[in-house]
Amino acid sequence: MESGREGLQRVVGVSGLSLTIVNVTIGAGIFALPAVVGIELGAFSVFAYVFCGIMMAAIMLCYAEVGTRVTSTGGSYAYIEAAFGDFAGFAVSWLAVFGWSVLGSAALMNIIADSLSVIFSSFSNPWIRGILFFFLLGFLALTNILGTKRGVAFIKWITIVKLLPLLGIIIFGFGLMNTENFALDHLPTLSTFGSTALVLFFAFAGFEISLGASGEIKDPNRTIPTGILLGGSIVLLIYLLLQTVTQGVLGSHMEGVKDAPLAAVAEQIVGARGATLLLMAAAISCFGSVSTDVLNSPRILYAGALDGLFPKFLGKLHSRFATPHWSIICYAGVVFLFSISGGFKQLAVLASAAILVIYLLVILSMIKMRLENKHDSEGIFKVPGGFLIPIFGIACISWLLMNLSKWEVLSAFIFLVAVSMIYLLTKWMKSRSILPFSTEIPK
Repeated sequence: MESGREGLQRVVGVSGLSLTIVNVTIGAGIFALPAVVGIELGAFSVFAYVFCGIMMAAIMLCYAEVGTRVTSTGGSYAYIEAAFGDFAGFAVSWLAVFGWSVLGSAALMNIIADSLSVIFSSFSNPWIRGILFFFLLGFLALTNILGTKRGVAFIKWITIVKLLPLLGIIIFGFGLMNTENFALDHLPTLSTFGSTALVLFFAFAGFEISLGASGEIKDPNRTIPTGILLGGSIVLLIYLLLQTVTQGVLGSHMEGVKDAPLAAVAEQIVGARGATLLLMAAAISCFGSVSTDVLNSPRILYAGALDGLFPKFLGKLHSRFATPHWSIICYAGVVFLFSISGGFKQLAVLASAAILVIYLLVILSMIKMRLENKHDSEGIFKVPGGFLIPIFGIACISWLLMNLSKWEVLSAFIFLVAVSMIYLLTKWMKSRSILPFSTEIPK
């Protein structure tokens, strides 16, 4: 399905797509996750990364196929809407913004506070954390309201700040590893492994954001599958190396440094000053990731308001700065509320659950399109092995989702019911010409 209405130039090649996936996927969460996984699984933690990597490979292959069938801009939303219609697209848009983006940023805000609390103990106080969240998110909201250029300029150097310390730990940490820290003294239970993998999946998700510009990818039948698998392989390799070094250096001492495990490794490498620098790098990286989200996600609200997915007032621009100020304010406000309501692990689980549901729907979209021969064209990429890999992906996602607590399942159910009611209410209001916005999505 080529995009005839967008007029976008197809300029993104394999290297561009794969590097974008690496940059988007390796987020600030990796500064905290080695301890979360290591404490629960010990030396067995590497297998959790391998499991998530294999599972992500299956999901990526399904994205590769559906991405060559539906090549218009929109990524996951475009794929699901093409397969299942407007309601599915409507629900996924709400789930992506409020289930994944908001909760993901709120989780990263807690990593900022956790990192700073290692240096300044006062940041362990909930009230101090709340004040910190308020001022940081307020600063980002104000920066982006004053102009997009300011927001873009602020985040340009964040990628370097994020990746250089991680590469330094991998390179210089290998010589400090103790082989005794890799002893498998006991195997984790299947329940422990599943719940830990659910948290870890937070670090692997996000690659699909790079497919949001699928209407600008050249030769998509070749570029999308090759770029996805190359980028995903690089991400998995970096994660495996980081976990291996962290486990090898810290071992059973991981519990004592659970808020900042990579900083503890840096301290072993270059002393206390190195730990402080990495803690600051972690905080800056998290802040950079949140700033990227506060720059981009309100634009999704703005565009969705224009398309009828969200309330009309979110589609208004500031009279002076020409920025979607209400979308920015509302989005930052929601992130703040979730930031003060939970810690990193809890929020990461909820965010992972949201993105897993989206991945599940994309896989089902791929299966539906293949069965119906929908959007078939010459040279289209097809996942090898028939339906074996999609079924494997569905089974893995279903198993991870089964590790959600009753409260988390109830929260997800309430969210989906609320979105369904909003959709039905807006369609009813539209039918009586009293609706301030439409649920019909422009083609």
